[in-house]
Amino acid sequence: MTTASDNPVSAAEQALHGLVHAGSGRTLLSFARVEGATVRDGGLTVSIAVAREDSGTVEAMREAIQTALIGISGVQRATVVLTAHREAAPPAPSSGGHRPIGLGGGKPQGAPVLPEVGTMIAVASGKGGVGKSTTAVNLAVGLAREGLSVGLLDADIHGPSLPRMLGVSGQPDVKDGLLQPIEIWGLKAMSIGLLVDERQAMIWRGPMVMGALNQLMGEVAWGKLDVMIVDMPPGTGDAQLTMAQKAPLSGAIIVSTPQDIALIDARRGMAMFEKMRVPVLGLVENMSFFCCPNCGHRTELFGHGGARAEAEESGVPFLGEIPLLADIRFSADQGAPIVASAPDSDAGRAYAALARTVANTVRRRNARAG
Repeated sequence: MTTASDNPVSAAEQALHGLVHAGSGRTLLSFARVEGATVRDGGLTVSIAVAREDSGTVEAMREAIQTALIGISGVQRATVVLTAHREAAPPAPSSGGHRPIGLGGGKPQGAPVLPEVGTMIAVASGKGGVGKSTTAVNLAVGLAREGLSVGLLDADIHGPSLPRMLGVSGQPDVKDGLLQPIEIWGLKAMSIGLLVDERQAMIWRGPMVMGALNQLMGEVAWGKLDVMIVDMPPGTGDAQLTMAQKAPLSGAIIVSTPQDIALIDARRGMAMFEKMRVPVLGLVENMSFFCCPNCGHRTELFGHGGARAEAEESGVPFLGEIPLLADIRFSADQGAPIVASAPDSDAGRAYAALARTVANTVRRRNARAG
């Protein structure tokens, strides 16, 4: 028999072969198919594609499916993710058109999204490579060190990096149909990267991305939070529009490096949020300057002051400068955010100052909301 570690898709198909729906007498794989499967730390995540009208039938079989999957050698726990197709029959892999629809519970359709979150802030950038995720992680940890209850949502579906930056691994637990967020560094966090192998390419079309984002918001036991930080994907595409339209965003923070080429894309990011009626809370200039660790000489590799000037021109607050330091990169790779692991360092103090400014904004806003 194929093992989960050798070929997880084949192992899942073998385990589910012959599984019958009691009501109709149909076998599961006669109207559904295993679309993908990954194994990580003894946990097996299986994606099952099914025509939308049959999704209720598969949902009723969820417990039996999980039991069959746990029977595979080496599998200690199993998570089933359904993807419902718009067409009556499963389309060819190239046609796309499907979206995740549930993990076995969650909130009823039409229920408010994240009603217990006081303030929700998107950390965004117009382009990749400007340090947006590093800023989001250290901002979230810094807010927790300010005494706020904090959630951190990784909305970068195609490039989820928060598990590595937070130093967490393994699949999250599922309780009462809700994923349980990972609790670390004083905050709660969730990322699609906790459900898939970090070497797996997330080749998902727009509808699947939007469905995954809806799950990460509505099917995770976030609980009551003062603030949620959302690490947005770079650019202004489907994922950004989904978050801006469906999430109760209170505002957005734009991260940019000082040079003109990055600021051009930062302007696009600000324009998108303005069109979606999400206020821009301010700009952060990352990689603002470099100080030689040996002689202390300061070099402005990407220029300096561009984000501050852009903030002044756009009429939004300038939230601070973050230096370009090797320790920031090293701490991110090690899963130890520098604002907590080295709070007295130059980088730690810079992130702490950013968090303090944002914390004051959060407290004022939550106080006004009652």
